[in-house]
Amino acid sequence: MIYLDNAATTAQKPEAVARAVYEAISSGQLGNPSRGAHDYSLAAFRRIYEFREVAASLFGVADPLRIAITGSATDSINKVLKGLFKPGDHIISSVLEHNSVLRPLYQLKSQGVDFDLVGIDGKGNLRYEEFDELRQPGTRAVVVTSASNVTGNTVDLAKLSEFCRRHELLFIVDGSQTAGTDDLNVEDLGIDVLCTTGHKSLYGPQGTGLIALGRAINFSPVFSGGSGAHSFEREHPSTMPDVFEAGTLNTPGAVGLTAGMRYVNELGYDKIQKQLKALRNQFVDGILKIPNVKIYGEVKKENHAPVVGLNIGDLSSSEVAQLLNEQFGIAVRPGAHCAPKIHEALGTKEQGIVRFSFSTFNTSHEISETLKAINELSKYAGGIT
Repeated sequence: MIYLDNAATTAQKPEAVARAVYEAISSGQLGNPSRGAHDYSLAAFRRIYEFREVAASLFGVADPLRIAITGSATDSINKVLKGLFKPGDHIISSVLEHNSVLRPLYQLKSQGVDFDLVGIDGKGNLRYEEFDELRQPGTRAVVVTSASNVTGNTVDLAKLSEFCRRHELLFIVDGSQTAGTDDLNVEDLGIDVLCTTGHKSLYGPQGTGLIALGRAINFSPVFSGGSGAHSFEREHPSTMPDVFEAGTLNTPGAVGLTAGMRYVNELGYDKIQKQLKALRNQFVDGILKIPNVKIYGEVKKENHAPVVGLNIGDLSSSEVAQLLNEQFGIAVRPGAHCAPKIHEALGTKEQGIVRFSFSTFNTSHEISETLKAINELSKYAGGIT
């Protein structure tokens, strides 16, 4: 099987990640972090703090206590958005967003928080001039993805950071598609809040995510419960990282994600980007030679996520994915990719898009075999035998 659905999750992980999770459980030495002063609890606390330190280093966060462990990017984004905004506030987001951003925004809108979405141009890039056009007196934040999970087009975070600084707005980024492939240094990029998943290009276990703060921000707790401290207070703590970490933490997941982030650090962004760019260019150059295939987004752009979305003739994206899986042993993602607004903008609401996404575990040979399969499907779609 050739696995090219890494934008959904990296199924192939470094061996160190699996070993770290196994040892965290099999050692029998990790208790409940921050729930006691005995050796088992302290050992778990140290592993959680180690996770914070590694994440802080990877994302350029000055204080490890500004890192919170969560269950996913969706978990992170919900806690951040619902812990920040109140009726009367206005948010600017974009049509590139995943439902992990859109659905919390819809919920907030029903509670009196308003938002607008910036559109895209013919190449799938954001119309940056619309940020100024959509800003209003009540605007408090810009919330954007770092890259489209459908086309792979990246967002100019530096440009949006400057816009937010100029207008004293919070800058909140969903880094799910580029964390681990691009250097998302929150200090250098001026990001106030970075939310991301752990199970994609950070190579951590599923069920992990994180929140990284570029500066101190006051949040209201979305979930309340045990925090291991201040137990006689009726209100859940509003300080980092406790405000986002009600209940027992996923210590084995944090240990595995720590190993995944170390793998990224050891490879280094230069090597990761060089490898992923080579795979993407090989794929795109091959696709451009195959008739009856339409690619979405600005795929020849220098800074591009390791994601390519395409369609073959009039075939539904679901049929293409099924044929690739059953006849060629290739795993890809068809459909709407939980990103409805960009499909509406691209005109692919009915057909969907077939998404190919790469990781450091993919090879040039796998790309060659995939191109052969697409060429065969192109002939099939065109009625050529």
